[in-house]
Amino acid sequence: MNLVIGALVSVVLVVPMVVSSSAIAQATRTWVSGVGDDANPCSRTAPCKTFAGAISKTATSGEINCLDPGGFGAVTITKSITISCINVEAGVLASGSNAVVVNTPAGSEVHLQGLDFFGVAGALDAVRFVGQGQLHIENSSLQRFSGQGVDFAPIGPSELYVRDTVISEMGLEGVSIKTTGNAGINAVISRSQIVNNRKGVAVDGAGNTLPMNLLIADSVISGNTEEGVIARSVAAASQVRIAIGSSRISANVGIGASANGAAANGSGSASIFLTDSIVFGNAVGVGKSGAGVVQSLKNNSIFGNINDGTPLPAFPGPGGIPLQ
Repeated sequence: MNLVIGALVSVVLVVPMVVSSSAIAQATRTWVSGVGDDANPCSRTAPCKTFAGAISKTATSGEINCLDPGGFGAVTITKSITISCINVEAGVLASGSNAVVVNTPAGSEVHLQGLDFFGVAGALDAVRFVGQGQLHIENSSLQRFSGQGVDFAPIGPSELYVRDTVISEMGLEGVSIKTTGNAGINAVISRSQIVNNRKGVAVDGAGNTLPMNLLIADSVISGNTEEGVIARSVAAASQVRIAIGSSRISANVGIGASANGAAANGSGSASIFLTDSIVFGNAVGVGKSGAGVVQSLKNNSIFGNINDGTPLPAFPGPGGIPLQ
């Protein structure tokens, strides 16, 4: 009889443990809905209301999807995650704060797909990255924040990819790339529009001694009230390099493409390379200061600017022979 009672006691003790474990399990895929509830488990049949509510119930490297249109709120991301709402109106409205903050450890990957960021009442940045790893922004719209559209400021080696995205009407930069630590940066902006911001794209090497590389391809950078694209390396022995290909830089009130390098850093500390691109209708087409360098593959159209700028030297090809 004592053995039977002991067995029953063991069963009673085990059951709560099993229930507790299943209650805190995180799903690989979760769902949000405009009519959801964050008290739900975020399943397809019982979706959550906000991204913040869903992310705590989503496993690392999992995915959050949208069932229907809605405003899903600001969120802080601290792990690898995909938020994908392509073909659904997925609003991220921010007022007086950042819309999405990414503070992930090294090796993380964050994908933001099909999102509509909109800032009101002094909203800060649309997407602020202050961790490490990879950030992908795809098929999205970022509008009307008082700060940056994308504020990419990692603390260690990291990568940024922006594709098929519109970034407009920012109080500061459409895309700002800098570091708060010594970090090598690789970034790509492709098939995107960066328009009507204060600056279009700015890469700043201050405080960083490792290379910072940005490729801009098949994109439009237009209507910004200062520079369209600027590479800046004036405060440290950093190397900032921007390659611009098959893109259009137009109607910027400042310089279309500008390289600002400190003479103490040596020639090439801030470099812009242009190929197969149009630079048109800017206050100044291309410009450089200090040890900055702007070079061309001699297949660009730089015309119709108030001042086209200094003629560009040809980029030296193999064996030092300029490519025309």
